[in-house]
Amino acid sequence: MGHRVVSAPASLIVCLFFLLAASALRAAETFKPYVLAATHTAPLDNVVAETRSALEQNGFELVGEYTPYEGARVLIVTSSELGNLAAAEPSALYLVGQRVAVTQTGDQTEISYANPDYLAHAYRITGDLQPVARRLTEALGSEQTFGSVGLTARKLAKYHYTFGMEYFDDPMELASYGNHSAAVDAIESRLEAREGGVAKVYRIDVPGAQATVFGVSMSDGMANDEKVMGIIDYKRPRHTANLPYEIVVVRGKARALHPRFRLALHFPDIRMVGDHGFTKILSTPDAVRKSLTLAAGGKWAEPSGLQGFNTRN
Repeated sequence: MGHRVVSAPASLIVCLFFLLAASALRAAETFKPYVLAATHTAPLDNVVAETRSALEQNGFELVGEYTPYEGARVLIVTSSELGNLAAAEPSALYLVGQRVAVTQTGDQTEISYANPDYLAHAYRITGDLQPVARRLTEALGSEQTFGSVGLTARKLAKYHYTFGMEYFDDPMELASYGNHSAAVDAIESRLEAREGGVAKVYRIDVPGAQATVFGVSMSDGMANDEKVMGIIDYKRPRHTANLPYEIVVVRGKARALHPRFRLALHFPDIRMVGDHGFTKILSTPDAVRKSLTLAAGGKWAEPSGLQGFNTRN
């Protein structure tokens, strides 16, 4: 007796083809670190006021604002969705404060922000950030993403700049305290005193978790925000929304992303050498580590030998 061959319906084959094609497209989709929301010709202060109002009208809470240098302003906002996500996933603490920048460039004023989709993949967040991304777009606009030729979700999830440099799960352990309250109080006091040249820009206490995020500015040596950005932030649109840096405190332990990961993640296309290359800020990683360690109340010992962007400590 012969065997009867049963072929799949043509409609099923077509459906499977499109599903596979869609999956391949999603895998190939690329993300960039920043979103250029809009460009204006109005003065900086006017655009800042309008940006602040638009964010608040769309449900964001303003938790901090600062001027890292002339012609640049950074607004930091959060929301209940971001707080809930940070309580559920500690990796989301690094973006519970969304960074929005207003930057004067010649006769134009740019509004930009750190791209939630890009950072969600880099910080390996599984929760849904789309509601936040949509509300940022509704509040501010979205002309284009920028800051890189683009990285896939897969590459972002295991991102590091080059051999020997840190990944997301290689943070700096800054200080440890007996309990969360003691840690937060000590760091608050040290930031007020500007230990290590570090000052508080914002503080977010995550509801329902022993977790606090401090956003900080830095002014000492080669950790200085203006000095570092003056070297590597030379393209338009500006990357101002790289600032400020985060110190994350969880159950009494203070940590921060390593500069060789965090700076590279926000400037992935910067060359190692050249007038604007990472070799121009070779001492910045150790300078940042020192500043943040002192600000958090940890112990600091000067490293021996050349380290910078060359290899892990």
